[in-house]
Formats: sequence, structure tokens, C-alpha cells
Amino acid sequence: MVEAALILPLLFLLIFGMVEFGRAYNAKVTVTHAAREGVRELALHNDPIAAVAVATATATSLDPALMTFTSGSCTVDGDPVEFAIEYPFSYAIPFFGGGTFNLESTAVMRCSG
Repeated sequence: MVEAALILPLLFLLIFGMVEFGRAYNAKVTVTHAAREGVRELALHNDPIAAVAVATATATSLDPALMTFTSGSCTVDGDPVEFAIEYPFSYAIPFFGGGTFNLESTAVMRCSG
């Protein structure tokens, strides 16, 4: 019985830690994909509002109210334009606590059109 009392907290930490890591990884991949889609829209049409709309529509699993967008503008064809997304990710591991950290992704593409 003493062995179980020593091992169960570590087992819970390991299991719930893996679940939260999977959630965080999924959110990071989603933020990266949304930034790529947003910069693509920005580079093709030079419309920051449309780029934010495309990025928000791409990141359906994230809360759009928490996302922060930063974008440049296309001035000359061939110049690079940036589109960045920042998203605060909250995690919680039962019995051990939780917290929040920012997921960030910046995508760069050359302007065209």
C-alpha cells in the first residue's frame, strides 16, 4: 500500500502532463497554421481585416477572443510581409496546479498581385 501512495501521484502527473502537452502541441500547430493562412491572404490581397478573418476561421479550435493579431502591409510586389498571432494557452494538471503561457507564430510571405 505504501508503494501505491508513492507511485500514484507520479503516475497522475505523468498521465495528465501528457494530456496537457498534447493539448498545447495541438494549439501551437493550430496557431502556426492560422498564421500561414493569414499571411497568404495578406500577401495576395493586401487586406489586413480579411487576413484576420481567414486566420480566425482557420483556428476553429481556439477562442478567437483571446487571439492577438499583428500584420504588416504590402507596398511593393516582391517585398516580404509579416503576419503574427499570439494566443495565451492555459493548462491545468489536477492536484499539481496550472498556469498560462503564450503561443506565438509569425509567418512571412512575399507580396504579389
